[in-house]
Amino acid sequence: MNRLLKWYIAIKECERGATAVEYGLIVALIAAVIVAVVALLGGQIRDAFQTVVDKLGTPGG
Repeated sequence: MNRLLKWYIAIKECERGATAVEYGLIVALIAAVIVAVVALLGGQIRDAFQTVVDKLGTPGG
Protein backbone atom coordinates (compact mmCIF):
# COMPACT_ATOMS: atom_id res chain seq x y z
CA MET A 1 0.00 0.00 0.00
CA ASN A 2 2.83 2.38 0.84
CA ARG A 3 4.51 1.73 -2.52
CA LEU A 4 1.26 2.46 -4.34
CA LEU A 5 0.92 5.79 -2.53
CA LYS A 6 4.52 6.75 -3.37
CA TRP A 7 3.92 5.80 -7.02
CA TYR A 8 0.75 7.93 -7.15
CA ILE A 9 2.53 10.93 -5.63
CA ALA A 10 5.39 10.58 -8.12
CA ILE A 11 2.93 10.49 -11.03
CA LYS A 12 1.10 13.61 -9.78
CA GLU A 13 4.37 15.53 -9.45
CA CYS A 14 5.35 14.60 -12.99
CA GLU A 15 2.03 15.91 -14.30
CA ARG A 16 2.52 19.22 -12.49
CA GLY A 17 5.92 19.62 -14.08
CA ALA A 18 4.53 18.80 -17.51
CA THR A 19 1.73 21.32 -17.04
CA ALA A 20 4.21 24.02 -16.08
CA VAL A 21 6.25 23.28 -19.20
CA GLU A 22 3.12 23.42 -21.36
CA TYR A 23 2.14 26.80 -19.92
CA GLY A 24 5.68 28.03 -20.48
CA LEU A 25 5.53 26.98 -24.12
CA ILE A 26 2.19 28.72 -24.59
CA VAL A 27 3.58 31.95 -23.09
CA ALA A 28 6.65 31.71 -25.32
CA LEU A 29 4.46 31.20 -28.39
CA ILE A 30 2.28 34.20 -27.53
CA ALA A 31 5.39 36.34 -26.98
CA ALA A 32 6.81 35.24 -30.35
CA VAL A 33 3.56 36.15 -32.11
CA ILE A 34 3.53 39.60 -30.47
CA VAL A 35 7.13 40.22 -31.50
CA ALA A 36 6.38 39.12 -35.06
CA VAL A 37 3.31 41.35 -35.34
CA VAL A 38 5.18 44.36 -33.99
CA ALA A 39 8.07 43.69 -36.37
CA LEU A 40 5.72 43.39 -39.36
CA LEU A 41 3.36 46.25 -38.56
CA GLY A 42 5.69 48.56 -36.63
CA GLY A 43 6.74 50.54 -39.71
CA GLN A 44 3.17 50.96 -40.92
CA ILE A 45 2.00 52.18 -37.53
CA ARG A 46 4.92 54.63 -37.31
CA ASP A 47 4.11 55.94 -40.79
CA ALA A 48 0.44 56.38 -39.89
CA PHE A 49 1.32 58.44 -36.81
CA GLN A 50 3.83 60.47 -38.79
CA THR A 51 1.15 61.27 -41.39
CA VAL A 52 -1.14 62.54 -38.63
CA VAL A 53 1.65 64.66 -37.15
CA ASP A 54 2.51 66.11 -40.57
CA LYS A 55 -1.10 67.05 -41.26
CA LEU A 56 -1.51 68.71 -37.86
CA GLY A 57 1.49 70.95 -38.44
CA THR A 58 3.72 72.48 -35.83
CA PRO A 59 2.27 73.97 -32.66
CA GLY A 60 1.97 77.76 -32.71
CA GLY A 61 2.73 77.87 -36.40
